Amino acid sequence: MTDGSRSSGKPATQATNAGRRKTWTGAAVNPPVWRASTHLYESVGELRQGVKSNEDGQFFYGRRGSPTQWSLADALTEMEPGAVGTMLYPSGVAAIACAMLAVLNPGDEILLTDSSYDPSRSFADAFLKRMGITVRYYDPMIGKDIAALFTNKTKAVLMESPGSLTFEVQDVPAICKVAHEAGIVTLLDNTWATSRFFPALEHGVDISIVAATKYIVGHSDVMIGAVTTHDGFWTKLRRTAQQLGQVVSPDDAYLTARGLRTLEVRLRQHESGALQIANWLKTRPEVGLVLHPALADCPGHEIWKRDYRGSSGLFSFQLIEADESSRAAFVDALALFGIGYSWGGFESLALPVDPQKYRTTTQWDHKGELVRLQIGLEDPDDLIADLANAFEHYHDAQS
Repeated sequence: MTDGSRSSGKPATQATNAGRRKTWTGAAVNPPVWRASTHLYESVGELRQGVKSNEDGQFFYGRRGSPTQWSLADALTEMEPGAVGTMLYPSGVAAIACAMLAVLNPGDEILLTDSSYDPSRSFADAFLKRMGITVRYYDPMIGKDIAALFTNKTKAVLMESPGSLTFEVQDVPAICKVAHEAGIVTLLDNTWATSRFFPALEHGVDISIVAATKYIVGHSDVMIGAVTTHDGFWTKLRRTAQQLGQVVSPDDAYLTARGLRTLEVRLRQHESGALQIANWLKTRPEVGLVLHPALADCPGHEIWKRDYRGSSGLFSFQLIEADESSRAAFVDALALFGIGYSWGGFESLALPVDPQKYRTTTQWDHKGELVRLQIGLEDPDDLIADLANAFEHYHDAQS
C-alpha cells in the first residue's frame, strides 16, 4: 500500500486495508506489536521538538501510543466518512465517559436517551452530577421534537441507536439537525451498527462512540473502546483523553486490528443468522414482541430502513406469559447460548433483561419477560433447535 494513503473501495476492502500504512507495518502484513513505555530521543534538541507535536506517528511517550495503536486508530478513522481522528480507550465505558467529559463543563446540561446503556446512565447520574452537570432523559422516539427540551444550559445530546435492550431506532439526523441549530453537540453510541451499517458522521453526528470490545474485536477476548470525530472536536477529544491518562495496550490494539480484518464477513453472518432466528421466533406462540430493528413492528423500523445499511446480531424478544422463574428455566436450558454480558463475539449469548429498571422518563409496561439474544457465528438451524428445546423446558416450568 502507498504510505499515508486512505483505503478505498467497498466496505470489505476497507476493512482489509484500512490503517495498513507502510509507516505502521514496515514489510509486515500486520502492524507489529510495539511494547514500549519510554521512547528515546537522539538529542536534547529532538526532545524539545517532540514536545511541540501531538499527533499519531510522532513518538513522545508510551502513553501516546506507538505504530500498533496508531494504525488501529487510523483504520477506524478511515472507515468513518468525514472523520479526522479516533481516540482509543481501555473499554467502551471509558470511551463513553471521556467523550462526555470532552464536551461538558460544570453548569452544563446533557440530554440522554432513556434507552441508554446502564453504565452510561450510571456515569451521568453519579459522576456528571457530582461535577455540577445536569442530566435529563428523553424519549428515544422523540425525533426533532427534542428541540422543545433544550435550555440555554443544554450543551450535548447523547443518543444510542438502537437501544441495547429495547432496540428503539432513533431519528439521528433529525435530532442532530435541531441540536446543531441550537449549538448543541451530538454524541452517538454506535456500537450495535458500527460505521459499517451506520456511518454516523455522515448523518450529522459530531462524536461517534463504539465499544470495540464487541463487533470490531469479534472474539470476546479484548476490552477496548473508540471515539471518532471530525475536526470540530478532535483537538478537545484528544486533549481530554490524554489528560485523563487514557491508553490502550499495544497487545489489545493488535488483537482489535486483527478482528477488524474480518468485520465485514462476520457482520453479514451475524445479520443473516439473527434475521432467520428472529423471524422463526415470530412464529412461536410463546413469543410476543420481537424487537429487531429490521422487523416492521420494532419501534423506529422505518428509520432503520431509511438510514441503515444492515443489521447486526443483537435483539430481544418477549415471552408473553412468562414470569421470572419460567424465563430463567428457558435461558438455563440453552446449550449453545452462553449466559453472559456483552455481545458481538463469535459465540451466541442469552440474557434475561428488565428494561423497566433503567427508565426515567418513559415506561416499559409490556407484560411478560424479555430475553436478549446475541446471535453468533454458529449455524442458525442448530441455534433454532436449541431454542426449540428451551421452549420445552419453559413449558415444564409453567406447569
